[in-house]
Amino acid sequence: MSKQKSSSSSRLYYLRRVAQVGRYSSKRIPIHWRVVGGLALMILIGTLLLLLPGMTTRPISPMEAFFTATSAVTVTGLNIIPTSTGFTFLGQIVLLLLIQTGGVGFVTLIVLALHLMGRYVSLIDRLAVTKAMGLDKPGRILQILRNAILGMFVIEGVGAALLYLHWRMAGIAPPGKIGFYALFHAVSAFCNAGFDLFVGLPAYPNGLPNDNITLIILGMLVLLGGLGIPVFMDLFSHYRRRRVNLNTWLTLITAEGLILVGWGGLFFSEHLMGHGVIRNEGIVNSLVQTWFQSVSTRTAGFPGLHSFSLVGSDSRLLIIALMFIGSAPASMGGGITTGSFAVLTLAVWNFVRGSDTVQVRHRTISATTVRRAAVVLLISLAIVVIASWLILLTNEFSFNKVLFEVVSALATCGLSMGITGDLNAFGQLVIIAMMFFGRAGVVTLMMALARRDPYHRQHLDFPEEDVLVG
Repeated sequence: MSKQKSSSSSRLYYLRRVAQVGRYSSKRIPIHWRVVGGLALMILIGTLLLLLPGMTTRPISPMEAFFTATSAVTVTGLNIIPTSTGFTFLGQIVLLLLIQTGGVGFVTLIVLALHLMGRYVSLIDRLAVTKAMGLDKPGRILQILRNAILGMFVIEGVGAALLYLHWRMAGIAPPGKIGFYALFHAVSAFCNAGFDLFVGLPAYPNGLPNDNITLIILGMLVLLGGLGIPVFMDLFSHYRRRRVNLNTWLTLITAEGLILVGWGGLFFSEHLMGHGVIRNEGIVNSLVQTWFQSVSTRTAGFPGLHSFSLVGSDSRLLIIALMFIGSAPASMGGGITTGSFAVLTLAVWNFVRGSDTVQVRHRTISATTVRRAAVVLLISLAIVVIASWLILLTNEFSFNKVLFEVVSALATCGLSMGITGDLNAFGQLVIIAMMFFGRAGVVTLMMALARRDPYHRQHLDFPEEDVLVG
């Protein structure tokens, strides 16, 4: 009996010590810092790898390696070195791995690896992955991770197979490299990275092949990658229930609406108006190219239109708005996300109707969610203004091109007006900061930089007083 008591007391003492260490560790490294630190560590590793001999066709500077690694890990796609001609085959493989790792997330990969190795995954690590993926239920996070990554590999595999078959029959990709080109672009499209191996090749002066079949395959991969893991999990489990949850419904409705708006606007501006870059294209080709550009604009960054840098000012304004909104939360893309846009739009609509709450589909969206969406919008706008001002202050470029580049970086989109490579070192550092900020997320970075939990609630309620607005 005494031996059993001694064993029980030892076990209890051990559990208490584990709990104390867990609390101590979580206080030393908060969840949000783990997410931000994991992203920074990935960029550092990528920079060091790209600086190794045999990665590039010419010696590159640490700044060039740093910029490229940041663009790959944050799945943005902005380049200062052509991917096709500036990197060797080994360097392109490293970029592919950085894109794939960046799309999944460093913290997510570490936790999944520990789980597959049979190691215990602590609650703080589960919470870190939950935060990194934008989820709200850490209990089933490991199961969600397995299903999500398996589904990602399946979609990328199918996309690569379709591209391989089409490019082999059409003779599009360079001989002997069709398989790698298909895999690279399938991963780049699904991860919404926008890296392109065709830019710089003599046969493709405008970059990505814009034949209809290629654009449709890549467009569907971009579309699926931009929906987000929570939406996939809800759709996969939909057969058990009669309806999808509110987040999935809003995501699908908002994404469809934004694609239609971008599609119609670009088709009208660049084809029907008679002065656009695809005014001489046939109706079918123009419809496919503008659809692909609308899908790609919100996060992927593949240019689907001929001479993309020459699109009109009206199209640029539309593209900037779509990039700023971005893709779904917990997806491969960035921007303020369709969730924030939908919540704020519903808040305005309900306010105009005289409602004090935000209601949709017989549900009420919490005031905390509305405030969070407003914070994301205001901070993102402030960052765009500050970053654009800093670049204009130190570089000789027009305002619309600088604004386009900054929004593209913050939204981890990757579309460019062709000025990124001509920015000075300070301007490139600003773009790097925008890409990092866009991938880490506004709320995550604000929580990491805050001295205390921004969701900490005061115990005192002060008297209300009105302030004039509007």
